[in-house]
Formats: sequence, C-alpha cells, structure tokens
Amino acid sequence: MNDHTGPVNEKRGADMTTARKDAETPVDAGPPVTESPSSTAAEAAEPSEKAARRRPTGRLEAMALPLTWLAVIVVFSILETDTFFTSANAASILASQAVLVVVTLGLIVPLIAGDFDLSIGSVVGMSALVIAILNVQHGWNIWAAVVVALLAGIVVGLINGMLTVLLGIDSLIVTLGMSTLLAGVALWISGANTITGVDQTLVDVVISYRLFGIPMEFYYAIIFALVLWYVFAFTPLGQRLLVVGRNREVARLSGMRVSTLRIGALVTSAFVAALGGVLIAGTSGSAGPTTGLDLLLPAFAAAFLGSTTIKPGRFNPWGTVIAVYFLVTGITGLQLLGLQSFVQNIFYGGALILAVSFSQIIRRRRMKQGF
Repeated sequence: MNDHTGPVNEKRGADMTTARKDAETPVDAGPPVTESPSSTAAEAAEPSEKAARRRPTGRLEAMALPLTWLAVIVVFSILETDTFFTSANAASILASQAVLVVVTLGLIVPLIAGDFDLSIGSVVGMSALVIAILNVQHGWNIWAAVVVALLAGIVVGLINGMLTVLLGIDSLIVTLGMSTLLAGVALWISGANTITGVDQTLVDVVISYRLFGIPMEFYYAIIFALVLWYVFAFTPLGQRLLVVGRNREVARLSGMRVSTLRIGALVTSAFVAALGGVLIAGTSGSAGPTTGLDLLLPAFAAAFLGSTTIKPGRFNPWGTVIAVYFLVTGITGLQLLGLQSFVQNIFYGGALILAVSFSQIIRRRRMKQGF
C-alpha cells in the first residue's frame, strides 16, 4: 500500500509546489518596486513617537513648558502690572531675543545630527565685525559686506565639518578650537575697538521697520522657524538628519550619505550664526571684538530646554522658540522685581542643567517602555 501511495503523494506535492510558484510569479509586472531604505529607516521610529505622545503623560510632557511659560507670564503680570504687563515690554522681549532664536535654531541642526557646535557665538561676532569693517572702514556697499560675512560663515562651517567628519575629530574639540581662534582674530582685526556707524539701510531693514509695533527681526526669526519646521517635518532631508542623529550605523547601512549630512549640518549652523551676526549689526549699528560671545550658553540652554517640549526627547524648532522666550520672560520678570543682572547667568546655567537632566530621564523612560 505504501509503495503505491508514495509516488502519488510526491507527484501531488510537486504539482502543488509548481502551482504555488506560478501564483507567486507576477506576469508582466516589470521590475519589483522597493521602498527606499533611507525613508524606511526615517519612518521607523515615527509610530512609537506618536504612540508616546498619545499617552496622557506624553501629552503632559509636550505641553509642560508652554503651560509653565504662561504661568510665569501671569505671575509677573500680577506682581509687576505697571512694568511687565505692557505692550512695550512684550515688544521688547519678542524683538530683543530674535538673534538668539535664529542662532539657536541653527544650532539644533547639528545637534539633531548628533554633533555639537561651540563656535556659534564667535561666528556671530565675526560676521558682525566683517560687516562693520568692510562697510564703515573700507566703504563697501552694505549688501556686499553682508554677502562676504555670510560666505565667511559658510567657510567656517566647512572647516568644522571636514575636521569633524573627514578626520574623525570630536565636534566639541573642533568647534571649541574654532571658537577660540575666531575670538582671537576678532580681537586682532578690530584693534580691540568697537566699530560704529554701520549703514542705516541695514538698521532700517532689521529694527526700524515695524509690524504691530514689533521690529521686523522678530518676524524674520519666526519665518526661519517655520522653514526649519517644514524641513524636519515634511522633507526627506529632515528625516535623514533625524536618523543620522539616532543611529549613524543604521543610517549608513540604509544608504544615507552620513558624512555629507553631518558636514551640511555644521555648515548650516555656521551660516545661520553668520546670519545672526547680520541681525546684530543691523540692531546695534556696530560690532566689537566680544560681540556674540555671550550667546553660547543661552543658545545651548534654549536648545536643550526646547527638546523637552512639543516633541519631548527631540530637538525641534517650536520647542526651541518657546524655550528662548520662556527663559527671557523669567529673567526679565526677576530683574523687574529688583534682582541684579547676575540672575541671567544663574537662570541660563540652571536651565541647561535641568533641561539635559530632564531629557535623559525622558529618554530612559521611553527606552524602558519600548518607545
């Protein structure tokens, strides 16, 4: 009995295997369509992030800083009604921090890609100083001087990027060295003097023209935040940078040009810092050897504090904007209450420490929960 059924079963199995293969083989389907490895890697973490935000604690984390900012505004408005709760003070707060907003938005680009840029303050100063020297001392057209300043920022970014990526030097070391180098150059070319008298045309474009009583530099900063938000939320470039920041090896195996993306991020940071120098030159009409150096700590404090809100655990444009204005609102309110200028460094330093600590707590909790 077994001798007769064995060959029949084998034949039937062979026929079924052949039929299954025929069914799985497309007819005139052309080459198979495959999804881009880079887009697959970029989208892999999105479901978990969305799930994390849908949880009650996730929503609370995302809105904690904006709600705290609102509470701070209410408290200081009650305590200092005549000085804090005024349209003039609001306009001053919004406009005075436009440069910091722009510079910090540029800073989060390499931070998202996993690199640090400690040279941003010196690049801001270099840019403003180049404009002042070329325009005031050498009689250049103001817009030609602006172009040279922006090109100088790009060159600095390229040097930072190539030393970091191509030679494998830590970005902290490279950009710290670059910051010190540029500070020395600024002191040298300025003769340790502040150069005043920048063309009024630039001043008009930056602060003289107003919309709803607020200088235009505030609106420039918000427009830049919109652009950066769009890039990171809706473009392949933004998604690739996010993947590079999460895991460079995964990004490399997915076919992404990791080196190019990292260099581009550092170039972007330096270019935007140079743009901040243009805004400073237009705001004050002058530049000196120490211009921009005081922006480094506030920028990092705002960047890390911003990573705890809107999209907790990730550097993001709107979180950055909220963090900048939360910090300056607190500082302004405390100074109006009579505290001296030392409160600024205490506030920024404390905010940086707390923000980094909170970011680590969020990251570890999500790793434990599988998000």
